[in-house]
Amino acid sequence: MTNVPLISRFDALLADLDGVVYAGPHAIPGAVEALRQLSDVGVGLGYVTNNASRSPAQVAAHLRELGAPAEDDQVVSSSQAAAELLASRLAPGSRILITGSPALAAEIELVGLVPVYSQDEDPVAVVQGFNPEIGWKHLAEAAYVVTAGAFWVATNTDMSIPQARGIAPGNGSLVAAVTAATGKQPLVAGKPEAPLFHSAAKRLGAERPLVVGDRLDTDILGGNNAGFATVAVLTGVDTRQSILAARAAERPDYIIETLPDLHRAYPEVTHDGGTYTCGEATARVANGAVGIIGSKDDLNAWRAACAAWWAATPDAAVAQAPQLAWLDH
Repeated sequence: MTNVPLISRFDALLADLDGVVYAGPHAIPGAVEALRQLSDVGVGLGYVTNNASRSPAQVAAHLRELGAPAEDDQVVSSSQAAAELLASRLAPGSRILITGSPALAAEIELVGLVPVYSQDEDPVAVVQGFNPEIGWKHLAEAAYVVTAGAFWVATNTDMSIPQARGIAPGNGSLVAAVTAATGKQPLVAGKPEAPLFHSAAKRLGAERPLVVGDRLDTDILGGNNAGFATVAVLTGVDTRQSILAARAAERPDYIIETLPDLHRAYPEVTHDGGTYTCGEATARVANGAVGIIGSKDDLNAWRAACAAWWAATPDAAVAQAPQLAWLDH
């Protein structure tokens, strides 16, 4: 299997968007071309996003503008998951305080609930999703309603979001403000919970999907929670260093530089005793440190290091970065 493209092992790709396909308004170099090649090799494509600021149709339209293949129903969003969660818990016609975007409000309406925007309208629940227009007044309104005992759902708790100019506060940062004010925690509808991924796979009729994402705490953890194979791509939030340090639940099956690497053979990691080899690089754990023979610029060296460190710490409940000893060939 080592000489075939990585993606050929799977029947569908479930792709995150921010930090994977685009950063801000612009496509990440190589991403669009890699996505377009999927149809040539008979692999399905779905987009799984925690960003609830736009509707699935708006997201699909943006993807098409970038040149990526995208029908509206290929996009599965956390706003849809939040709406379905609320509809499963509340009576039709229940009033929901919207702390988020018009797209989130539209999803709430689609499941038979009523969006409202003030505590004075007697909401029985709060739904909070990312919207760059949110300000103090919106967060305060949410805090008043949550404190009064309303059911509280967050579309996601991503602390940051990749933008063209860098890393910006995400919905999780805004949720944290309400948590700090109220002492309460929301129920989370999107990643890293499994239903979002299962819904996307079901739409595609996929039995062996591969989840690709740039974040361990949402994309990779969510794909792992869903029981799917996962691949971390290094074009967004997480880095070689943070992936190596990952707790067990957030460890990906594969690590790639960019999406085009999906269409290349993935190097096998082998081990002989405690020595792990990937390409020309080897790694071994001794005295709590990882000794690596290879170059810091070679991703295979990091793949070998991950294999060695993860084998030594199979049940890590928290992220733990090992000491690294880089040795010349």
